[in-house]
Amino acid sequence: MNILVTAGNTQTPIDQVRCLTNIFTGRTGARIAAAAAQRGHTVTLMTSHPAEAPDVPGLKVLAYRTFDDLAGLLETHIPGGSFDTIIHCAAVSDYALAGVFATGTDQTLHDVSAGKVKSSHQELWLRLVPTPKLVDRFREPYGFTGTLVKFKLEVGLSEAELLEVADRSRQQSRADFMVANTLEGKDDWALLGPVDGSYARIDRAELNTRLMELVEVRS
Repeated sequence: MNILVTAGNTQTPIDQVRCLTNIFTGRTGARIAAAAAQRGHTVTLMTSHPAEAPDVPGLKVLAYRTFDDLAGLLETHIPGGSFDTIIHCAAVSDYALAGVFATGTDQTLHDVSAGKVKSSHQELWLRLVPTPKLVDRFREPYGFTGTLVKFKLEVGLSEAELLEVADRSRQQSRADFMVANTLEGKDDWALLGPVDGSYARIDRAELNTRLMELVEVRS
């Protein structure tokens, strides 16, 4: 199979030297990509942490940094039908910056966007607006018809609540399979499915193998 794996976080630049991001390092996606390549598949890994990419035959690495970088890579590489499977692990920013503001002497907000925002402001206000869900573009308009695996992480949910949220998210993106976990349990277990209408709770150490077995049967 020809497989695309996305991994890592996206940065939301505040200026040319500062950014907002999340805690994810791309290790999960890199390990999945390595497992896929070691099983004989041709793999493209899009990652914000190329240093985490394994050195294995059959693996091509494309680096990105920002939301726009990743969006551009996906828009370039998905259309055309070259991938049989996409495993979307990347932790993509939910918000983009729409302005940097500070309170003036008249107590109104003034745009203080700059190459490097000054550190002398008493307080700083960031205007954030929602980003589009990149995974929701894979089917349409990009035309991907292969096997799609989506990842979902939540905080503070019970397993039953996580399952409900995750499968609703899977259906929204028209994904075939979902890997779901909580921040609290992310190193120990994950929900994987659906298979015959249900999800399995698996040990995190088994994720790479179980996921690859699933997509190989599906594809």
